[in-house]
Amino acid sequence: MAYHIKLEQFEGPLDLLLQLTEQEKLDITRVSLAKIADQYLEYITQARDITLAHLADFLSVASRLILIKSKALLPMLEFTEEEEEEIKDLEYQLAEYKKFKDASAKIATIFDSPKASFAREGFLGLTTLFYPPENIVAGDLQKAFAKVLGEIPVQEKLEEEMVKEVLTLEDRIVHLQNTLRDRVQTSFSELVANAKDKVEIVVSFLAMLELVKQRIIHVEQGELFSEINLKHIDSK
Repeated sequence: MAYHIKLEQFEGPLDLLLQLTEQEKLDITRVSLAKIADQYLEYITQARDITLAHLADFLSVASRLILIKSKALLPMLEFTEEEEEEIKDLEYQLAEYKKFKDASAKIATIFDSPKASFAREGFLGLTTLFYPPENIVAGDLQKAFAKVLGEIPVQEKLEEEMVKEVLTLEDRIVHLQNTLRDRVQTSFSELVANAKDKVEIVVSFLAMLELVKQRIIHVEQGELFSEINLKHIDSK
C-alpha cells in the first residue's frame, strides 16, 4: 500500500506508527502495536494537517489498532479469520515500510558522501549483454520465469458489504448509568449478557472505563479474569 501524503512530521499512517514504535524502542509486533494505540489515536485526534481525502487511510489503521488493543484488554475476544489477516497485514506493511526507510537513510548517506556515485544514465549507449551461468538449460529459465510470474500479486475484486450502524460509546455510557440507577449494582457479564456481537462488548467495556475515570462508578475484581462488579459511587 503506497501513501504519498506529506504532513508536518509524518508521511502517512505507517510513518506515524514506525515513529511511535522506535520512540518507545519496541519491535514490530502486535503487543507493541497495542501499547502505542492510544498515542496513535491521540495524534490523529489532535492533528489539523491531515486532509479529508487522506483521513480514511489513518482511520483504517486506527481501526486495526483498536482491534488489537481490545484483544489486549479483553483476552476472551476471538478474532475472525478476516480480522486476523488484517492485523498480520498491518504488521507486514509496517515491517516492509521500515526496510524502505532504512534503505532510504543509507542512500542519503551515499548521496551526501564525497565519493563519486554514478546513476544509470552513465551506462547509456553501452551494449546490453546476457551472461547466463554455465551449464544453464531451458528448463532453468522456465523455472526462473515462472517464479517471477508467481510473485506478481493478483488483484482480487473485493465483495461489497453494507455498512451497518453500531452502538456508540455515548449511548452505552447512558445505558450503563441507567442500569446502575435501577439495580444499584451489577456485573460486567450481566451487562453484556444480551450483546449482539463482540463490538458491543468492547464498547461496553470502554464505557465502563470512562465512568470509572469520571469517578461515577466503582468496580471491583477479585482476581485476574474473574467477574467484574460495578457499583454506583453514590450508592450505600
